[in-house]
This record gives sequence, C-alpha cells and structure tokens, in this order.
Amino acid sequence: MIFGRKQHLRSSGKGDQSSSRERIKRRKANLGRSKKGRRATTLLGTPQSYLEALDTLSGKMFRAASYKGVIEAANNTTETIKQKAVDDIKEGNGIIGKLVSTRMVQDLKRRSRHYKSDWTDGFQKKRQVIPAILFLYFACLSPAVSFGTIASEITNGSMGIVEFLLSSGCSGMAYAILCGQPMAFIAPTGLTLAFISGLFRYCTLKNLPFLPVYTWVGLWTSFYMIMLGLQGSSRFIRYCTRFTDEIFNGLLSMNFLYEAISSLRRNFAQADPTNLTMPFVSLAMALTTFASTMKVIAFQGTRFFNQTVRNAIKDFGPVTIFIGMSILNQQSWFRTVGVPTLVVPSSFQLSGGRKWLVPLMSVPWTVRMLCCFPAILLTSLFFMDQNISVRVVNNPENKLKKGKAYNLDMVALGLITGGVSLVGLPWMCGATVQSMNHVRAMTEKKFNEETEEVEIVDVTETRLTGFVIHALIASTLGLLPLLRFVPIPVVSGVFLFLGRKLMTGNSFFNRIKDSVAEKARLPEDHPIHVVGRKKMNIFTVIQIACLIGLW
Repeated sequence: MIFGRKQHLRSSGKGDQSSSRERIKRRKANLGRSKKGRRATTLLGTPQSYLEALDTLSGKMFRAASYKGVIEAANNTTETIKQKAVDDIKEGNGIIGKLVSTRMVQDLKRRSRHYKSDWTDGFQKKRQVIPAILFLYFACLSPAVSFGTIASEITNGSMGIVEFLLSSGCSGMAYAILCGQPMAFIAPTGLTLAFISGLFRYCTLKNLPFLPVYTWVGLWTSFYMIMLGLQGSSRFIRYCTRFTDEIFNGLLSMNFLYEAISSLRRNFAQADPTNLTMPFVSLAMALTTFASTMKVIAFQGTRFFNQTVRNAIKDFGPVTIFIGMSILNQQSWFRTVGVPTLVVPSSFQLSGGRKWLVPLMSVPWTVRMLCCFPAILLTSLFFMDQNISVRVVNNPENKLKKGKAYNLDMVALGLITGGVSLVGLPWMCGATVQSMNHVRAMTEKKFNEETEEVEIVDVTETRLTGFVIHALIASTLGLLPLLRFVPIPVVSGVFLFLGRKLMTGNSFFNRIKDSVAEKARLPEDHPIHVVGRKKMNIFTVIQIACLIGLW
C-alpha cells in the first residue's frame, strides 16, 4: 500500500508531492497508535482480546467464534487426546501404549470405583477399626524396632531404629494411599535385612561408600518394579500354586520364630552362669505374652459371655497384655531382675548425624551402572515377596469383595522404593504376617450352630487402618524415650505370636504333624485318604527341602 502511494507521488507534481508526504506521515502515526492500543488491550487478558490476537497472528476469523465455543473445542481436544491414549494402550501403539499394558489399566479401573469407599468404610466401622489400629500398631512397631536394632549392628550404625521407624511409617502411609489392595501392608522383612547385610559386607570388602551404592541399587530396583507393574508382569504370579504359597509363608513364619528365639537365647549367652534369673524371667515374660495373646485372640470362638463381650476381649486384649507387661517391668520389686528393654536414641536424628539426601555422585559412573545387577536380585525378591503376600490376602477364603490389583501394587511399591532410596532409608516390602493379621482383625465372624464352625460374616476393606497405623509408627519418633520402657522379651513374645499365627491354615505344617497320625482318626477328605500316606509324605518332604534351601 505504501509502495503504491510512493509510485503515485513520483508521477504527480511537485506541489502535490509535499502534501502527500504529510498525509503519509499522519497515517503512519495513526497506525502506530492503533497497534499500541491493540497490544494494550491484549495485555488486559479479556477473552475478546485473546481472540483478536489470534485473529491477528493467524489471519483466521476467530472473532466470529464465541468464548464458550473455544472452551468447548479445547475440551473436545482433551477428550480426543485421552481417547487416543486409551486406543494406543489397547493396540500397543505409541509411547504410552508400549509402556502401559491393558492389565494395568484394568487394575486402575477396578480399584478406582472403590477408592472413596476404601476410606469411608473405615469411619462406619469405628468399633472394629479402633481396636484393630491399637493392636496392629504394636504388631507393626515390633518388627521395625527389632530389625532396626539388628540393622544398626550389621551396618556399623549406617541404619538404625530411627531410620526403620521413619521408613515404616512414611512408606506405609504412602502405600495406603497408592496401592491397589489396602488390606496388605508393607514392612521391613528378614529377607530384605539379609540383602542389606550382604550389600554392606560387599561395600566394605571393595572399599565403597555404603549409602551411595545402596541408593543406586534402590533406584534401579524402583525402575525395574515400575516397569514390571506397568507391563502387567504380575500375571505370571498365577504360575505360583498353593505349593509355592505354603513354602513362602512357612519361610516367613520361621523367620519370625527364629528372631524371637535368637533374642531369648542371647539373654542366656550374655548372662552370668552363676545367676540365670534374668534369662529365665525374660523367657517367662515372652511365653506369657505369647500364650495370653493366643488365648484372647481365640476367645471370640468360645461360648462365654455374649458376642459383643467376646469381640471386645479379642480386639483390646493384645494391646492390654502388651501395656500390662511393660508396666509390670517398671515395678520396683521387678526391676531388680534386670530384664532388658529397647535401646533407642533420646532424640530424633539420622544415624551418624548425616544429611537427608544421600550424595549420589560420590561414586564413579561405572559403579552406578553396575548397581543394576544386584538390583535385579532385589527386584526378584520384591516381586515374589510382594505378589505372594498380596496373593495370600486375596485368597478367596478371606471373602474380600473389592477386587485385586497386583500391577498397581507393584508400581506403588516401586515408587516408594525409589523415594526411600534417595534419603537412605530402609526398603519396605510385602509383609504377609502383618497383612493377614490386618485381614483377620477387620473380619467379622459368628458361630454357626448347624455346622458348629466359626464363619466369616463380613470383612471391612479400608485404607484408613493402614494409614493411621503407619502414621502412629512415624509419630513414635516423638516418643522415643518412652520406648525404653518396653521389655525386649515382650517384643519377642509378639514375634512368637505372629510366627505361630501365620502357621494357622497352612496345610504344609498340618501335613507334617499328620504324617505320623493314625489314619482312622483323620477326616475322610484328608490327603492320606485321597492319595495315600506315602505320596503325601513325599510331597511334604519336597516342600521341606525347598524351605531349607530358601532358608
């Protein structure tokens, strides 16, 4: 336009040339003011100004469209992107389709519709939830304290009770929020502790810093587990039959019994041979805690009192025993025996006063890459432990109704493993003993007079109990001085109870006991009547050999 005007001026007279130039200057000035005004209007942020700006940039008539029309078009685009992602997952196309399997999507859909009720159901059954929280708090606290004490010794103080309490509490809360099966718990296990012990010895032998190597192994494990979960690899757990479940549960049960017996045996080894009062009193306290807890738990199936009283004794009995034995140990006439109590720091601090974040880059890049190999072993351990623990919880005999989500559980545990590894806290994994005690504590039963058996009426499936229990464990860090009053033999008694309780319903141990029983006194559906004593004993011996090999 301007170039055309200049061409016209060249062909005009000299008199008109000056006036034309003045008009061009005025038009340029007006055009500049117009652009500044439009830019100012755009900066005001009104819907119309944005449409005008888009009109200016693209040359399309956006001003003809309404503001609601633009929002509707954006929503349609979002829905299209979501549908495209779902189609990619179903067909295995694109990055999302290759990373996320349809099994993972099915787990999310199956559990998402129950997520709200997972929390609200707990508030509706307060009378059942509160006693379960109190009992399971001590049941989950005991392994954290015991394993923390052992870890402090085998890692030369790199990890201790504070780290185990903090990791148990925070990891348990995160798992209650993220997992697919909220009835399952994660906790420190003997198998994980054995791996940490082996890794520490290797780092000492090779003169490597333990915590950075520990962190890199944990990060690789986190990556493997997340990818296994997203790819739906938990489907392979169906190849684990009852044969595998019985052996694995037997291993966990034996681990709890071993830790309890080792603690009691240590009292005899360290005591004065001329005065064995303390070891025998400690043994008596542990056995009393174990036997009385077994009695109050089984009281629900007796004929005494009514159902309400029996439920109250079953729910509050274990907590009362735990507190009562601790109070007994503080009596002046009892303290002269010298029963050992828990050894905990007086204030909250990480071992050695170290910082929260582990210095990842303090090891060479070759060490960081090579950490992927021990991570494969740890991932295999976590995969079996986690899936079998959740599989036991999902057993049809427990009569859970909200469905399973193995892959979602794996992803949740992978995220938690990565988080605790960054700050050098102990790894958590599926805890079969605590999980089964959680299921039993939230199960309502009644005695059927016709069959003369105790039957399951309902199970309260909630995330509330797991979240609150582990929140209490984390808050225990503020009560560290009080833990010093808890006798170690009482903790050993709880370990004996947890190990013995896990044996309940395990036909592997029943077959060991029945291998020498009289055939005529066994029920008609017993394996001895079905396959014969010889075949049953061979099958049982194979399981015993597998258990010994794992041990």
